[in-house]
Amino acid sequence: MPIEVDEDVKKKILAEGRDYRVCTACTGPALVPITVKPPKPNDIKIQIGDNILYVSAVQARYINRVTMSMVYEKEDVDYCPAFY
Repeated sequence: MPIEVDEDVKKKILAEGRDYRVCTACTGPALVPITVKPPKPNDIKIQIGDNILYVSAVQARYINRVTMSMVYEKEDVDYCPAFY
């Protein structure tokens, strides 16, 4: 089943003019520039204008849509709060 990309995510990618990737963070899928998490050879590639949205093979098994709720800041991707 193809992965849908919300229009606001497409607009963000087009406005910024850079490639993005959906990777795995501790709280779920994270949408980040590839400068934060570079693509891997087995990622799914989705063309967005002149840019590419990469979706990790791991996340591709679980998601069917990329939304703005997946946007993460660089410092949040590798940070997982301790749960007590």
